[in-house]
Amino acid sequence: MKDARGQILKGTSIDREELFTTFKNFTNQGAQPSLRRVINLSGTMLNTNLGRAILPDSAVEAMVNIAANPSNLEFDLLTGKRSDRYKHIESLLCQLTGGESALVVNNNAAAIFLILNSLALNKQVPVSRGELVEIGGSFRLPDLMLRSGCKLVEVGTTNRTHENDYEMAIGHETALLMKVHTSNFEIKGFVKSLSERELATIAHRNNLPFITDLGSGTLTQLSKYGLPNEITVSDALKA
Repeated sequence: MKDARGQILKGTSIDREELFTTFKNFTNQGAQPSLRRVINLSGTMLNTNLGRAILPDSAVEAMVNIAANPSNLEFDLLTGKRSDRYKHIESLLCQLTGGESALVVNNNAAAIFLILNSLALNKQVPVSRGELVEIGGSFRLPDLMLRSGCKLVEVGTTNRTHENDYEMAIGHETALLMKVHTSNFEIKGFVKSLSERELATIAHRNNLPFITDLGSGTLTQLSKYGLPNEITVSDALKA
């Protein structure tokens, strides 16, 4: 269409029927949804680029039934008053994980940003050098921490971080301790890292909050399906 407009402005002769056909095709193309159904031939069942897990029929039916009608999204049917839209999922997540409360955001980067901005603004957060990861979408933990307004304090080394490394980094400017689950890579050999339980003990001893960036958010033990074991949200909370 830009080329046709340029030709008209120059006074160049242009076929009207061809112009109308081009305009029709351009308009129809623009009206098509950007999300399309595709075939997954990647060899990866849960492919991030292709929508990850397919929803079961019951979930799709529930979505259609609610989306096609007015709903109690922010309305409490028992009290007849305005409610919170997050309550619909919060109780289910608490049942699944054993958590006291829950909040859903778009992704892990958003969750970490909100937590750090709320609890560690202008304060220090010690993190092991071996956990300063970059995940898909070019999200880098140091950059994310910088944008959230907190100050990263690197502790330990790439392959070995000890309890004393955290203790030495804790001061009056320390806001919390954080562990990042390195789900996308693994360092082997001469390595040492602290578990959730060990870091939680240090945090409690110093009266500090402790947060864990689990990455996957697994809700069930994968080992019973013959897959590599992954720490679950419940395991992290218990630790």
